[in-house]
Amino acid sequence: MKITFLVPSAYGMRGDIRAMLNLAAALTSGHQVEVVSVKRTRDAPFFPVDPAIRLRWLVDARPGRHLLPRGQVRTEVALWRALRATRSDVLVTARPSLSVQSARYAPREVIRIAREWTRPAVPTPVQRYYPRLDAVVTSTDAGRSEWTRLLDDELSVHTIPDPLPKGPWPRSRMDNRIISAGGRWVADKAFDRLIRAFAMVADKRPDWRLRLYGAGSEEKRLRALVAELSLHNHVYFMGTTPDLPGEFAKASIVAVPSRHEVLGMTVNEALSTGVPIVGFDGPKGLVQFVRPGIDSVLVSEGAGEIEAYAGALLSLVDDERKRMTLAAGALESATQRGATAIAARWQDLMYGLRSRA
Repeated sequence: MKITFLVPSAYGMRGDIRAMLNLAAALTSGHQVEVVSVKRTRDAPFFPVDPAIRLRWLVDARPGRHLLPRGQVRTEVALWRALRATRSDVLVTARPSLSVQSARYAPREVIRIAREWTRPAVPTPVQRYYPRLDAVVTSTDAGRSEWTRLLDDELSVHTIPDPLPKGPWPRSRMDNRIISAGGRWVADKAFDRLIRAFAMVADKRPDWRLRLYGAGSEEKRLRALVAELSLHNHVYFMGTTPDLPGEFAKASIVAVPSRHEVLGMTVNEALSTGVPIVGFDGPKGLVQFVRPGIDSVLVSEGAGEIEAYAGALLSLVDDERKRMTLAAGALESATQRGATAIAARWQDLMYGLRSRA
């Protein structure tokens, strides 16, 4: 089969882009795979692209290159032309805005699949045009339930987790006194409550360090909080990296303090390195991606949550046997999201949809 993945920009550092590139790479064995980026926003993609993937872009939006006026119109025209000219067997689109356009303009003989992570902010176009698609695929059962209710059984919705990159994966030796965390530094990721909790850890175990990987609008506030709590010798802002698993492999605990976890790529990458995870419980949180007590420790949100989170971190800091047991569970969980296993589920779906076309 020829499979095309259409994404807003394959050049950014978002988790959904990482997930789509991983999936595209997983399907290159036995298939012709291309990734079409609506916009090219930098010279090279932030994440590595498998050399077996053909990568192309529709609009050059790099600084100083986007010279024509009314750039949005130009982008829409380029997208419409590309969709009408699609000759792939399967077209997988990321994000509702692109999936709506796929439903409207891609040839009907092409199997069209929407890859979704969150419920759309504006559901009306989705409800109108998605019935023209062949399927929707979500990464969690909770997402599948939301999309099934939204589409009112007019379109089949499937759950397939996001795949990890092709192996081998880096593996932690679990001998560094390091807690790591990664992601966008925005309010929903709640890195502030991780820093406050770690202040209690550092007070009792000053030989442990916290490394924060990422970037975002909250950086200034988070740095101010570190200064306020006198943690400048304990908390390190590491910046962005295209190899987050490689950095997680240097840690002995990965902290995920987010209020909601939609993608779970950070979680998957931590599990693949054999590092236990500490996070918060909640119906749309980590519980969708981990097995508490087997590969992770989750604490309840609400009153006393900072103290509870600090206690969970300390329970692993002080108990090497527990850390190692959860690390083994993390590796076991990761194998279920390996590239080969997830690619097989996608292939079954694609061939099944083609046979019914």
